[in-house]
Amino acid sequence: MLGALLASALWLNLATWLGAPVSTTHSIVGGVMGAGIMAGGFGAVDWPKMGQIAASWVISPVMGGVVAALFLAFIKAFINDVPDKIAAARRWVPILIGIMAGTFATYLMMKGLKKIVEISLLNAVLLGGIVAVAAVLIMRPIIRRQSEGLENRKKSLKKLFGVPLIISAALLSFAHGANDVANAVGPLAAIVHAVQDHGTAAKVDIPYWVMLIGAFGISFGLLFFGPKLIRMVGQEITKLNPMRAYCVALSAAITVIIASWLGLPVSSTHIAVGGVFGVGFYREWHAERRARTLKLEKGTRLQPEERKRRKLVRRAHVASIAAAWVVTVPVTAGLSALLFLILNRLF
Repeated sequence: MLGALLASALWLNLATWLGAPVSTTHSIVGGVMGAGIMAGGFGAVDWPKMGQIAASWVISPVMGGVVAALFLAFIKAFINDVPDKIAAARRWVPILIGIMAGTFATYLMMKGLKKIVEISLLNAVLLGGIVAVAAVLIMRPIIRRQSEGLENRKKSLKKLFGVPLIISAALLSFAHGANDVANAVGPLAAIVHAVQDHGTAAKVDIPYWVMLIGAFGISFGLLFFGPKLIRMVGQEITKLNPMRAYCVALSAAITVIIASWLGLPVSSTHIAVGGVFGVGFYREWHAERRARTLKLEKGTRLQPEERKRRKLVRRAHVASIAAAWVVTVPVTAGLSALLFLILNRLF
């Protein structure tokens, strides 16, 4: 477990320093797999489970991207591109906030509340629906007041998405942190279990100091390495504004709920980054379609040079991030195996 922790930490710090948003979950999985193979042979690994994790490299970002793109398409069609944008915002923004509130309520009940009380997916969705309806009723008068005096243009609409975006980012960070801290301290909890109970206890009790290490670790990691990765995901892949960022945050929560329902081991990191790509590629497609329509109306064609200038997603980041995702498990597995051999000889 110490080999797995060291290997995962080395890879995550290197990848973050390079600006690659890799998955903590997959890093830990690779680390445990590599050390497990060296300690107990290839039979020690659950290979069907590893196959599911490998499939999630594709499933996670694609699902996140599709959901984010669909929400952005809805906002463009029903709010952004209508004659009376303020009236449309008063009608639809409270509903979108209600969807967000219901989704995150469901998400947090599935990820957090079920650890305290037994709650099924159906009950979590029903309670989330109640929260969604309450949020719509509460937000209607608030959005109406906020929209008074705003000009009928797209720039005005961004102000209405400011508070929902902050709330969704905070909730997503809470849920993401809870999930990733659990992955990070899992091997440490196994070490404590082995030392205290010699691996004989039926249930592992996690000491609070183990969870505190994870909490301080994720906080300091965000403080020191966070700004660089935030710039990469939020600005360098494609340009985000409050509406687009809202779509990314909401798609991440919805995709995790759908994946949990389907029993897919997905990565919240991959989903969020996939949402950013989905928003960028949708904007690219929408801009090219609009430009092509204008060109056809003028009787001309969209030239390849002009089409290239309209690319709104940096292709270099697509390739580098995809490569980092693919090599995460093999790299951490190899590092972990090497560290296990070294530690085994030393101790």
